Amino acid sequence: MKVLYNDGHVAECPADEELHVIRHSASHILAQAIKRLYPEADFGYGPATENGFYYDIDLPEGVKISEEDFPAIEAEMRKICKENLKFETYELPREEAIAHMQERGEKYKVEHIGDLPEDARITFYKQGEYVDMCVGPHLMYTKALKAFKLTGVSGAYWKNDAKNKMLTRINGIAFASKADLDAHLAFIEEAKKRDHRKIGQEMELFMMADEGPGFPFWLPNGMRLKNALMDYWHDMQNEYNYDEVQTPIILSRKLWETSGHWDHYKENMYTTLIDEEDYAVKPMNCPGACLIYKSKPRSYRDLPLKLAEAGLDHRHELRGALHGLFRVRSFTQDDAHLFVRPDQITELVTETAHLITTYYKQFGFPYHVELSTRPDNSMGSDEDWALAEEGLRKALETMGVDYILNEGDGAFYGPKIDFHLEDCLGRTWQCGTIQLDFQLPQNFELEYVGADGEKHRPIMIHRAGFGSFERFIGMLTEQYAGKFPTWLAPCQVKVLPVSEKTRDYALEVGAALRKAGIRVKVDERDEKIGYKIREARGVDRVPYMLILGEKEKEAGNISVRDRSNETNPSTLEDFIASITAEIAERRG
Repeated sequence: MKVLYNDGHVAECPADEELHVIRHSASHILAQAIKRLYPEADFGYGPATENGFYYDIDLPEGVKISEEDFPAIEAEMRKICKENLKFETYELPREEAIAHMQERGEKYKVEHIGDLPEDARITFYKQGEYVDMCVGPHLMYTKALKAFKLTGVSGAYWKNDAKNKMLTRINGIAFASKADLDAHLAFIEEAKKRDHRKIGQEMELFMMADEGPGFPFWLPNGMRLKNALMDYWHDMQNEYNYDEVQTPIILSRKLWETSGHWDHYKENMYTTLIDEEDYAVKPMNCPGACLIYKSKPRSYRDLPLKLAEAGLDHRHELRGALHGLFRVRSFTQDDAHLFVRPDQITELVTETAHLITTYYKQFGFPYHVELSTRPDNSMGSDEDWALAEEGLRKALETMGVDYILNEGDGAFYGPKIDFHLEDCLGRTWQCGTIQLDFQLPQNFELEYVGADGEKHRPIMIHRAGFGSFERFIGMLTEQYAGKFPTWLAPCQVKVLPVSEKTRDYALEVGAALRKAGIRVKVDERDEKIGYKIREARGVDRVPYMLILGEKEKEAGNISVRDRSNETNPSTLEDFIASITAEIAERRG
């Protein structure tokens, strides 16, 4: 695909840049369409983004654009494309550029140019009557824009500053072909169906309230799900020989000064005053783990010390960034801190990576691994860093894991391994992490007595697999579209009496299932059986329904319907044996 660069030359566009050029050109065509439909409109920024494009617009007083206006705007955009207007480019010195935009009444462009250095030369692109300042590149002709769609409208402050005027932001997507656009729209529709906020409301898993934005309320069904995941986590900590601990939620300012959080993270922490001293609600669990380590003398024989904590943390996220369970202000982290000797790094990192990847295999998440090494602003000796990085490399190589090397992208306190999951929609999530830390053991003056009788400093390994229970449950909800495996499902069996005549029998069956440790609900409502089945399958998304009519009552057996919609007769004893085995083995 040939494109026009801002120096006037035309060249083939690199394949990995084509989509950006298409979307950038689409933003200009959107602005031109808006200007034709709303001549008094004024324009802020209009870039291409990773997911599409947008333009920020200052509309005339009393004029609002909603999604109902999109068909008319898209029609004008298609008209511009059909006109096959040529993109042209030219350059002006800063003062002439300001005058040029003033003549066109573009006050935001004038302000933008005014922020640039005095010796700057400004490039412009023009298609037909529309002119915009831009560094390009762009398509050669408007007709080259083949597939686009407007996707949303929202507010955006000029220059992202709340002190400035709120503009109207129109978002869109654009692709090289209609087939690509259709595939993306299908993806969006599927993502909407799987949105954990929608499913969470339907299944009554969790809620949010205006009284606590960003602080999830777990409802009974959500607690059943969370507890099932927590039970799995407890079992895995036991299997890998961790000691579970719990550290206080509120700790004094002195602790956070020692850890460095008070100086570097305070704006994200909630603080309070206790006995006229500053305290903070913990944003992370590691300083508390350091206090546990330091609570008594340690020998080299005590290491590794492996402390796991399902710790409740609080971080002040901006309200506009909050998003269901994915971005919250209160969350339970599946945390662990290992205190190790230098010679134990490879062994413990390998074991930890095995634990984390076991999680992902349990839920069927493909993943890739990234290794991040020493950044410029690091602390610690060259020797420590070399040893730590080699330990992480050896661990990954021992496991036979392919990884992406991110040179210089480690934390300032140590190198790290990150695990990126891919969900059923192809989206990538960074969840698991293994981080080596020299800083906190130094800050807290942690020591152990070595085999040589001398004092040494341990290395701290931070580890998380899910990231947080909240975020991971959000991911699982979308991964399974609410149809959780039986061992995770909030309701594992729903008992559906066909009529009032079988209600007592249904209650007996429900009691037997409950006694066997199965999460069960009996639908006693005076509703038609078809309605009960549709709700159990479509809203509750239960793995099994037991449909009990007079025939089943007389025979003393049950009729089992699973998610494949197959219905089979069974004895209650056989069903209990089958489902308890399925739950115990955590199948699916």
